Amino acid sequence: MSNRELYELDGCPYCAKVKDKLADLDLDYESHMVPSSHDERTEVEEVSGQTGVPVLVDPEHDVDGMSESDDIVDYLDETYGDAAA
Repeated sequence: MSNRELYELDGCPYCAKVKDKLADLDLDYESHMVPSSHDERTEVEEVSGQTGVPVLVDPEHDVDGMSESDDIVDYLDETYGDAAA
């Protein structure tokens, strides 16, 4: 089981992009669904300092709260994809 965690919102296209990459790379992760209201997203704010999603946590590689779907996808490719081999 992995320590990776993904903070996401149901129906979020940016979150779906990250989830697709995680699936493509066959990576396990724990999902944390955040509330729709930004005011109620205290858990993800504590992790990343902001209320937007997606946010990835990967303690194995010292990633404490990476946001921005493109950055997360690039990170996953570089760390776990063909480029990492």
